[in-house]
Amino acid sequence: MKIEQIYTGCLAEAAYYIESNGEAAIIDPLREVQPYLKKAKLAGATIKYIFETHFHADFVSGHVDLALHSGAKIIYGPTAQTTFDSHIAKDGETFKIGDLTITTLHTPGHTPESTTYLLSDKDGKPYCIFTGDTLFIGDVGRPDLVQKGAQTAEEMAGILYDSLQAKILSLPDDVLVYPAHGAGSACGKHMSKETFDTLGHQKEVNYALKTADRDDFIQQVTEGTLPPPQYFAKNAAINKNGYESFAQVKEKGLIPMEPEEFEATVNHMGALILDTRDPQDFASAFIPSSINIGLNGQFAPWVGALITDLKQPLLLIVEKGKAEEAITRLARVGYDHTIGFLEGGIAAWVAAGKDVETIGSVSVAEFEEMMHTHPDLKVLDVRKPGEYEAGHLECTLTRPLDYINDWTNEINPSETYYIHCAGGYRSMIAASILKARGVENVVDIKGGYAAIRSTGLKRTDNSAPAKELKS
Repeated sequence: MKIEQIYTGCLAEAAYYIESNGEAAIIDPLREVQPYLKKAKLAGATIKYIFETHFHADFVSGHVDLALHSGAKIIYGPTAQTTFDSHIAKDGETFKIGDLTITTLHTPGHTPESTTYLLSDKDGKPYCIFTGDTLFIGDVGRPDLVQKGAQTAEEMAGILYDSLQAKILSLPDDVLVYPAHGAGSACGKHMSKETFDTLGHQKEVNYALKTADRDDFIQQVTEGTLPPPQYFAKNAAINKNGYESFAQVKEKGLIPMEPEEFEATVNHMGALILDTRDPQDFASAFIPSSINIGLNGQFAPWVGALITDLKQPLLLIVEKGKAEEAITRLARVGYDHTIGFLEGGIAAWVAAGKDVETIGSVSVAEFEEMMHTHPDLKVLDVRKPGEYEAGHLECTLTRPLDYINDWTNEINPSETYYIHCAGGYRSMIAASILKARGVENVVDIKGGYAAIRSTGLKRTDNSAPAKELKS
């Protein structure tokens, strides 16, 4: 028996490779399927099944492509409906993979079709559960992703409670819990950095499994949940209805362009320039109107949160050799319309005599001195609300990056704004977006709040209401 967790940090997502006696199964695969095919080939195994725990909202699964290339059957749990060939399993239905048995446990609550798969060893002993977004390490799945007009978040939370009580908590304590996500995913709010655990230990430490009763569970699971990113519903629809093959997406995106062609394509296609370099490299020289979301961070989730049109044509600025990685990570969240990248990167653009812009920055020492002489500086804190409430500068205006499309119109283009996040990644994203939207004077505070804490500037660690932004 072989069980391998394949964890992708950018998405905080776990897929699983299961193998026994020459047969294999994949659970919740990512968009690019060649690694799974290669793994099975090297082991001399045939991929028999592709198990999907639910219609994922935070990434596009590789189930359709993997089935096409492997001949494996796609399995969903009860109530799922797809427009492609799949097997909709009954609650309690079993599947054999070599000596192993996988049993379908319908566990609705996160979504109506959410399903946990129980794996039993050759002797029939329960060994592990693949819980998808039903049960995480330290948390449970958010219950607010159902479409409007269906059940409320509170109703789904109640259903989730019933699923956990009836199908999961009755299993032996030594059963391993393998979830679909870990810390950093927007599919839950208190997920651990650990990516697996025993069920018994989760009963001891997971707040959602220690609630007093059904009503207490509903209250604790639903309170404090931020709205889901805008791309979630779109990705769920893609997973339900199918998609263009990843090979085709990669082929049309891996087109190198010289500066003249790149510029002409921007003008002709209305393409968005997505600069994937590190924040400080971007700040020193970038193409006017380009947006910075660095590959060395949670690239795909931030693209999904901020670029509202999945069909938006994209042109990339990448470090040498990084174009395929960027295209792959975009495709993982449904952005399939990359149409090329700048050959030679920003250096080629500069060498061609094209215009560039810059974004200024100040050290925290410089910022502290400026605050003493100009206490009315406009300072934007673009961290998440929970981070802000845990501690912030008293002078800052809380404007989470997640909702920049909602609050941009409150910004006065003639003002100067100093921007910070926790460390610098998100603040440069925000600065680039504001700059592209006509706010000329944006300044990044180097090191973010982590560096600001070393200053003597007045801070608060309570959740006092944020100041209102005045134009």
